[in-house]
Amino acid sequence: MNLLKNFTNNIKKQNLFQPKDKLLLAVSGGVDSVVLCELCKQAGYDFIIAHCNFQLRGAESDRDENFVKELANKYAVEMLIKKFDTEKYAGENKLSIQVAARELRYGWFKELTGKLSIAHWIITAHHTNDNIETLLMNFFKGTGVSGLRGISPKQGNLIRPLLFAKKEDIKEFALLNKLSYVEDSSNASDKYTRNYFRNQLIPDLQKVFPQVEDNLMDNLQRFGEIEILYQQSVDLHKKKLLEQKGNEIHIPVLKLLKTEPLSTIVYEIIKEYGFTAHQTDEVIALLQSETGKYIQSPTHRIIKNRNWLIISPNETKQAENILIEAEHAHIDFVQGKLEIKTLPQTANYKPQTTNSIAELNADEIKFPLLLRRWKQGDFFYPLGMKKKKKLSRFFTDIKLSLTQKEKTWVIEMDKKIIWVVGLRIDDRFKITGKTKNILQITLSIAE
Repeated sequence: MNLLKNFTNNIKKQNLFQPKDKLLLAVSGGVDSVVLCELCKQAGYDFIIAHCNFQLRGAESDRDENFVKELANKYAVEMLIKKFDTEKYAGENKLSIQVAARELRYGWFKELTGKLSIAHWIITAHHTNDNIETLLMNFFKGTGVSGLRGISPKQGNLIRPLLFAKKEDIKEFALLNKLSYVEDSSNASDKYTRNYFRNQLIPDLQKVFPQVEDNLMDNLQRFGEIEILYQQSVDLHKKKLLEQKGNEIHIPVLKLLKTEPLSTIVYEIIKEYGFTAHQTDEVIALLQSETGKYIQSPTHRIIKNRNWLIISPNETKQAENILIEAEHAHIDFVQGKLEIKTLPQTANYKPQTTNSIAELNADEIKFPLLLRRWKQGDFFYPLGMKKKKKLSRFFTDIKLSLTQKEKTWVIEMDKKIIWVVGLRIDDRFKITGKTKNILQITLSIAE
């Protein structure tokens, strides 16, 4: 194989970068990154070298750093070095050493090419064997279709121009060009997942399927194309199902129930909001549940509200649908604040008469409640009336302006409006002589 020719042809074919662009080469000192440097030099590309010293292998880590310094001198290029206390970072963030090193490495690279603008592109020496290992690891981890395409040649400003080359091709190029490099002793240890796949699993597979590497290389291309088709289909379903309303996503329950394959589509929708694959079944169960039920991720909630699922950010006053989960709470929303508490009904208790305070029969109310904007079709039983009335008619009767209507919110319990906030409670939840406990909700208007 003419590695140099294939290297430059691959860059042109995939339009990875332009010949005059400034490149930041991630160089460890191993054979892969040393060959990457030589290829870029022979191709005439403008590059600088960045080296991470993770301080995990004592004197060997310092040896690697010194070797890369000599490499930079050989090519007469600028070199940047960063020392990391990787073990400390891993411990503080509860990460494996591998994940910690990856976060530190790419965080630094992106800083160099981002705010500091030292180079246009981050270039790494990942090759075919790395890609095959990633494919197998993703398959066994269960990452889904997107994981089966392996490593992408270009992600943002991160580029891997050697994915077409096998390890043996890289070693052969190093030999022909008399390139020296260092060996990382940790590569022989199977305590790291990738090393186990590299040193144990793939060699065992080759005993049964001698062409396993070539077959997996072909599959990587097929899986990449399948992933494109898959994503096109998912995007089409999302376009039909998702309705953006402010900073919320609204999904019609009946339409979603008719979607096939349901589990896959639900997962593809919810994963963008911090939900895991294991929560997919919980979301599907939510479709048949009563209003007010919800599940939560670290960043969002999915709320069942009548015939809709609503994906809403956690704890934000800009949310269009806010859950009230307990009888003692303080709720911030766009129109102001609500203070909620429960009081005992006593013989000498005097009910509040101001519209900014709702006093309801707590014995008839179940949590969670839903605070939301009113919408066309809403109705309730205004205090003092035994017949229901649409809110739109109620607003006309009390001569609300268009602006006042737009600012009106309601509190709902299981499809029943218990309070048109700041205006009127529902007659079905008024305090009676048999009431034992009072739910008091006080509205403070935002200034």
